[in-house]
Amino acid sequence: MAEEIRKGNLSIDSENIFPIIKQWLYSDHDIFYRELISNGCDAITKLKKLSGIGEISLPEGEEYKVDVFVNQENKTITFTDNGIGMTMDEVDKYINQIAFSGAKDFLEQYKDKSGEDQIIGHFGLGFYSAFMVADKVTIDSLSYKEGAKPVYWESEGGMSYEMHEGDKPERGTTIVLYLNEDSYEFSNEYKAKEVIEKYCAFMPVPIYFKNENSKPEEVKEGEEPKKPEPLNDVNPLWAKHPNECTEEEYKKFYRDVFHDFKEPLFWIHLNMDYPFNLKGILYFPKINTEYDSIEGTIKLYSNQVFIADNIKEVIPEFLLLLKGAIDCPDLPLNVSRSALQNDGFVKKISDYITKKVADKLSGMFKTDRESYEKYWDDISPFIKYGCLKDDKFRDKIKDFILYKNLDGKYLTLDDYIKASKGDAVTEAKDANGESVEAEVVSEGKDGDKTDDGKTESDKEEKKDTVYYVTDEKQQSQYINMFKENGKDAVMLTHNIDQPFISQLEYELKNVRFMRIDAEVAGDFKDEVSADELKEQTDKLTEMFRKTLNKDKLEVKVEKIKSDKIAAMITLSEEKRRMQDMMRMYSMNGMNMGGDDLFAGGETLVLNANHPLVKYLFEHSRTKNANIICAQLYDLATLAHKPLDPAEMTAFVERSNEIMLLLTK
Repeated sequence: MAEEIRKGNLSIDSENIFPIIKQWLYSDHDIFYRELISNGCDAITKLKKLSGIGEISLPEGEEYKVDVFVNQENKTITFTDNGIGMTMDEVDKYINQIAFSGAKDFLEQYKDKSGEDQIIGHFGLGFYSAFMVADKVTIDSLSYKEGAKPVYWESEGGMSYEMHEGDKPERGTTIVLYLNEDSYEFSNEYKAKEVIEKYCAFMPVPIYFKNENSKPEEVKEGEEPKKPEPLNDVNPLWAKHPNECTEEEYKKFYRDVFHDFKEPLFWIHLNMDYPFNLKGILYFPKINTEYDSIEGTIKLYSNQVFIADNIKEVIPEFLLLLKGAIDCPDLPLNVSRSALQNDGFVKKISDYITKKVADKLSGMFKTDRESYEKYWDDISPFIKYGCLKDDKFRDKIKDFILYKNLDGKYLTLDDYIKASKGDAVTEAKDANGESVEAEVVSEGKDGDKTDDGKTESDKEEKKDTVYYVTDEKQQSQYINMFKENGKDAVMLTHNIDQPFISQLEYELKNVRFMRIDAEVAGDFKDEVSADELKEQTDKLTEMFRKTLNKDKLEVKVEKIKSDKIAAMITLSEEKRRMQDMMRMYSMNGMNMGGDDLFAGGETLVLNANHPLVKYLFEHSRTKNANIICAQLYDLATLAHKPLDPAEMTAFVERSNEIMLLLTK
């Protein structure tokens, strides 16, 4: 009987045009490794399913595997599996007729018999990724079916093929790629291993690699040959139940996958079977940089096959600061495997991940507050970023956000507000000296109450003020003043804190944030009438403006309780935030009107209780008055912000001059 030879053109229509596949179906050409190895894993998974349901009987002790061979001299790559194999008719259907899915047909045929094991491949196009890198591709396959004959298939360029009976002796499939000139690098051992590690590190079937150009390993007499090790881990940590995983296993997995030898702070093990299948591990790394330069990596898998890093449709944007791996076989992927269908199911997955992270953090706050506080400085930028980016996350976590106060203690916002109000409460006692609840009496400016017992100002909604520090060293003078007066503030030193507190103020209408140097609050001043200080203010304003050559300088004289502070600079919270915003836009390349936007708004506050200020007021015409004015202003500025180079030069020269005066 004459050997059957089939020839023809690949079946292509408007829905599966091969040139389009070759040009844009896969953005990364190295992805052919993933597709062809996945196909081999599929073939083995199918074989095991058939054996499991009694359709076939397999020899005991057989090792199921995918072998990858590279030959840099011949510019070839060979993929071999010992899976289900194909008949000539199956090759004709699944290879020659592009876009039929063998995995889909198999699942449909055995949907009532198959167990929990998943078939990786969902598309018939994966095989054709080979033609992105190969001028010629061959297939040798032998089906598991009794009496099946081997089949050989060959195609150059991917537009035509030749197929006839082959000579493959063992069950399974071998695919050989003859690389094109632009793709020789993929036959390099190190490049090949790099790509396989990237895409196939956790595929469910062992993958073995061999460089056919390497010299055989020498084996000493009496020694056993070294047993080859698979390149992949077929049982990734996320596939295990959390109770089966040790702390060291979690840390090792983190080091191996992310090549980060700094230990993670903690992690979340996701394990969900209903209403969709999702497993994974999310790590909270130690954050040492500003939030806008953090680059986390969350690897997305489907049935242990790598899909892509940081897919925003599945991973909420704020979680991209973390590192981790998520495996979701139910993802509705399109033909390229790397892009998602746009449907509500993906949003449910994203919402679930958000909920689990919020639950982990809130649970830690409630049950292990000590650890939560220990990690807070590292995780707070991530949490605040999440609050800005994700409403659902913010709603779940808002009550568990901490603020470090001036004593280094961690408080919630409610804790801080209650403590600040408590500082102003005077304990009342009854006739027997016992403590009783104090009655709060609100008075008007002249001590008169309105008809309903409240002043007009009481009727207006009062806001709770939260004072904060952005630079502990720069604002040390103000911090000391707060401590001396029994006042507290919180540390907000990260770039993300400014947009975060703006969002809080928008949501919490009764709360306002003020930087510690924004104003000299009434708590820090002696109670005196404005008329008392008007003469001093007028006289010293004229003196400072003339000495400093600043016609618009705003000067205030206040009787500050502390006599250690001679002068300070304050800037209204609104003006400073506007300046910060304008600087941010300017740094992003946007012209917001030049330097004029950053000028003004500062007030020089002089302490009438300080000897130097008293001296200036009483000796304004002495020869040293101007030197004292300039020095006081620079000292106040230094406690507020750095001096520019010219100002610093003048300050140093003037300081030397003052020291010389002390020697006379």
